[in-house]
Amino acid sequence: MSEPRRDRPHMPGYGIKPEPDGLQSWDRFQDRATGSRNYWVATVGDDGRPHVMPVWGLWLEGLVYFSTDPSSRKGRNLRSRPEVVVHLESGDDVVIVEGVAEPVTDPAAVARFVEAYEAKYRFRPDPGNPAHGVYAVRPRRAFSWLEQDYPSTATRWRWEG
Repeated sequence: MSEPRRDRPHMPGYGIKPEPDGLQSWDRFQDRATGSRNYWVATVGDDGRPHVMPVWGLWLEGLVYFSTDPSSRKGRNLRSRPEVVVHLESGDDVVIVEGVAEPVTDPAAVARFVEAYEAKYRFRPDPGNPAHGVYAVRPRRAFSWLEQDYPSTATRWRWEG
């Protein structure tokens, strides 16, 4: 996946500086996304109700990967409405990904997920277990900032297409 276009988010009234000084780097974003332990996944059900749950996950090959039971509320929501927001734990050092979650069915991609997941969490998901559905979030937009200097560090990334 190619590096996304970087600019300032459009948030009138928040004092975001138009100058590029202070924009977060893509490398820093990826380091934060890779190093996080918990990822909050927000989905929406058919009835329009939001649903947010923390999961263990990975930033791998430019995608957010996580596992959830396809029959869980999160899994059912993703089946009918695959749009998702993923947020790391910190409100002081923010990383947010907006995108579309897709079930991962390619055996090679699932194997890479399992290996990386085990290395990170010391737990090996069983790809043969139907309750261990694997999903990948393809980013459309991402945001990052440091709360202590929000007006200077607020950064948005956008992928073409």
